[in-house]
Amino acid sequence: MTPPMDFDRRSFLAAAGGSLAAMAVMPELGFARPAPVSADPIPVALIGAGRHGRALVDELQKLEACRVVAVCDTDPARLESIKRRAKDAATYATHAELLEKSKDVKAVIVATPTHLHKGPALDAMAAGKHVFCEAPLAHTAEDAREMARAAAKASTIFQSGLYARSNPVYKLARGFFRSDSVRDLICMRAQNFKKQTWRFPASDPAREREANWRLDPSVSLGLAGELGTHQFDVFHYYTSKYPKMVTGAGSIRLHNDSREIADTIDCALTFADGARLTYMATLGNSYEGRYEVFNGSNAAIKLAWSHGWLFKESDAPTQGWEVYANRQQFHNDEGITLIADATKLASQGKLKEGVGLPYSPQYYALSDFLASIVDGKPSVCSADEGVRATVVGIAANEAVRTGKPVEITEEMLKA
Repeated sequence: MTPPMDFDRRSFLAAAGGSLAAMAVMPELGFARPAPVSADPIPVALIGAGRHGRALVDELQKLEACRVVAVCDTDPARLESIKRRAKDAATYATHAELLEKSKDVKAVIVATPTHLHKGPALDAMAAGKHVFCEAPLAHTAEDAREMARAAAKASTIFQSGLYARSNPVYKLARGFFRSDSVRDLICMRAQNFKKQTWRFPASDPAREREANWRLDPSVSLGLAGELGTHQFDVFHYYTSKYPKMVTGAGSIRLHNDSREIADTIDCALTFADGARLTYMATLGNSYEGRYEVFNGSNAAIKLAWSHGWLFKESDAPTQGWEVYANRQQFHNDEGITLIADATKLASQGKLKEGVGLPYSPQYYALSDFLASIVDGKPSVCSADEGVRATVVGIAANEAVRTGKPVEITEEMLKA
């Protein structure tokens, strides 16, 4: 993920200086969960070998606790492509065939289009498999709830693919947010800007609609649902609250190719205590990329998936560790770089190596999934939490689509 101002990891490291050794005063904020280790690697299957599925296979192969043994996709061309990544994996045209023939599979990654998550997830749970399902869980709230009900009855692990909950920088920043470092929450905002079309060439003209499901309003949740769901969940994760109302608007600002899905949107999500989250997303511009911001009376926290910063107010009390902190200038503001595992890295003399995450957010989410299987512990993001995030994403998309306010009730958020 690209941090703001187009800093790549190398240039960011070159710009960084100083020390955060005093993070030892808050050790509970400074540690990331280690990658799981298993004497017998877990046999994993991937269902959905599109662009995102192929990226997940790349991350899975970095984890010693698993091995990819089977892949399923309805498109022969995608299966052929993924064989170059997972050379020893058996390939199947349907998930039913995979579950029937690859008996050794213990865990399944569901990376199909959103509206096709339910079938593979339910069948995998019924077959006794652990399931990692991408978010949003489904394109309808009822489908998402059906998945959560099945997960509640299953004896296996179900993890919703909401990556912020596994991200070491986000977990570190959440500790600051819940301390006096930020204090009173004033407002929240987020954006997801990336110049792209969302229109992809199909391997076969007959598969054009299938390949471009994101542009099909009958199944797509648009920018607010497909992208916003992940970012809205950051705010759920930090505040343990969910919006009660969402308003939105959208239009086509660049891609005039007969699409019906807006390429530029904005939303406002209002919480019961009056706090508001403003959100913008576009496929027409890339400036500042993807980030979330919490503005508090003592400080602001800005998160950009691979990096995070704390911006203290001039009248905020000093907590002692700030004098040692690594800092970065943003125009007229100075941000303290949030470094996961700071205490451990400082003790090894490797603090500068901790600026920015070495792996993608997907890596950490998959690592947590495997760790839950190995340790027999609950997943870091349950199916119930996945339902709540999905419901908010669906409501935001409906507000954008209709231009009318959409209420989110307690009943809607129940799994």
